[in-house]
This record gives sequence, structure tokens and C-alpha cells, in this order.
Amino acid sequence: MHLSKDYKGIVMATLTVTAKGQVTFRKDVLQHLGIKPGEKIELVLLPDGRGLLKAARPSGTIEGFVGLLAGRTKKVATLKEIGDATANGWAGQE
Repeated sequence: MHLSKDYKGIVMATLTVTAKGQVTFRKDVLQHLGIKPGEKIELVLLPDGRGLLKAARPSGTIEGFVGLLAGRTKKVATLKEIGDATANGWAGQE
């Protein structure tokens, strides 16, 4: 990978594509993008042949939340227990 500055002073990275179609990002580039080991990268393909690269972040949808704790406990809470826990949480109590 080669780093250079374009005419506007923006740092650009030039990557080499392997025979397998893979590229490797330097650690400083990944840090700049806020990407840590094991995380995913989103590549948005733009109509003019360019791409927009950014760290993939969880969307925070309810679908992503449902099942988050599945299989971690055998306890089943009643609706009253859930309501009490929610009220106590909002009140700053444990």
C-alpha cells in the first residue's frame, strides 16, 4: 500500500490487488476508519465507478436486539417482573 496526498491535501491510499482479488489495509488506515480486528467493512458501490468505504456499524434494529440473550439463562420473567425491572431501571435503581 502506498500513501500519498492529492492536490487538495487529502491523504489517499493506493492498494495492490492480489491474484485472488484481495487487498490488505495497513493498520493506520484501519485505525483512521475506526475499524478494529474482527469488525466488518461496508463498501457502497457508486454509479460512477467509485466506492465509499466505511466501518459497518450495527443498525440498532429490534430484530438485532431480539434473541440477544437467548440461551444465556433458564429463567423466564413474567410481564410484571419485566415491568418492575424497567421502572427500577428508569428510576436509577437496580
